[in-house]
Amino acid sequence: MPGEYADTSSLLNFISLLGLPLTMVATALVHYIAHFRGQNDEARLQGLLAGCQSFLLKATIAGSILAVALADPLGRFFHFRTTLMLTALVCVLVGLWSGFAVALCQGMAWFKRLAVIGLVAVGLRLLFGWVVTMYIPKAEMAVSATTFSLLANLSLLYWWKDIFRHGAARISPWNREFVNFLLVTAAYVAGNFFFLSGDALVAKRYFMADDNKAYQAAGTLARAIPFSVTPLLLVMFTSRSGSKKGPAISEQRILLILFAAGLTCGACGLIAFRNTWVRIILKQPVNAASMLIPLAITMVFGGLSQAIGIWSLASRWLKVVALYGFLGLAYWLTLLVVGHTPPLLLHTMPVATAMAFGILCATWLLTLSQKTRDHAVA
Repeated sequence: MPGEYADTSSLLNFISLLGLPLTMVATALVHYIAHFRGQNDEARLQGLLAGCQSFLLKATIAGSILAVALADPLGRFFHFRTTLMLTALVCVLVGLWSGFAVALCQGMAWFKRLAVIGLVAVGLRLLFGWVVTMYIPKAEMAVSATTFSLLANLSLLYWWKDIFRHGAARISPWNREFVNFLLVTAAYVAGNFFFLSGDALVAKRYFMADDNKAYQAAGTLARAIPFSVTPLLLVMFTSRSGSKKGPAISEQRILLILFAAGLTCGACGLIAFRNTWVRIILKQPVNAASMLIPLAITMVFGGLSQAIGIWSLASRWLKVVALYGFLGLAYWLTLLVVGHTPPLLLHTMPVATAMAFGILCATWLLTLSQKTRDHAVA
């Protein structure tokens, strides 16, 4: 369905935008669960899990209401047709409720179980997308495959009794410390979206059909660079949220190095074989291949910034995380103002992300040096 590819790709990013509020809450809760799990305080952990279940339920309801309210105005702003907008809303609502248990399982560090579920979800998504779009080649059907794949998360019900134990006294995560952390977590999640996905919506708003199709194809390939190695950051985040001492620090640094190496190798491989990858997606030579070079460079800087952001979030270096969110928002607003054509957007992105990474890295290194000195004095 080559004619629908651009709409499909940009709509998936629109779905991520609508789901940002709950992603912010879930990420904050994952940190808190991992923190108490690392302290080996089983009674407090069970109480916190019970409290988080109640809090996350309320947050899911609020996030669903917010998504319903924002879907129409944002859909019109980014020029989505009505059927696409409604499809996005359904996907967001299903995704919000599907993620209800996933956040708690991630906090429990059940990575093997989540990995198996993720593989099953990928299989369901590919099967549904291949069968349905073969008969109905529309973007709405292709995006609906994501909703269908979320059925794999129903298997979490099998382990539900292992998460919660009856009789545990609820401990509410809602306190002043959590509110401060939640606000900064919101900055981190928003920064991730603006640095790694926001450009797709800019292209959807401004570019003509052929240019948008080429850009969305190149963008999908480029975003695969950081997304394919993001699990390393998630493991590091959970580890650092629970412990910042001893052997755990060395493991966390190794994960950061592996992430940076994965970004670099992925970008080099994508640039070297860009013509082949573009033909796989679009089945015809287009100018998407030339777009891949600046996009790949952009995603490397964006991914490195993400790594600094998530390290700082787990370390509770709140000022660094707030700076990450601010730089991400400034970057996206710059693209909205400047990127009205493919050349303007593609020339702006690598320069802007490199500048943002430079500012963020310098701040991170200064903070790291200060924390090391403070620890040595103590």
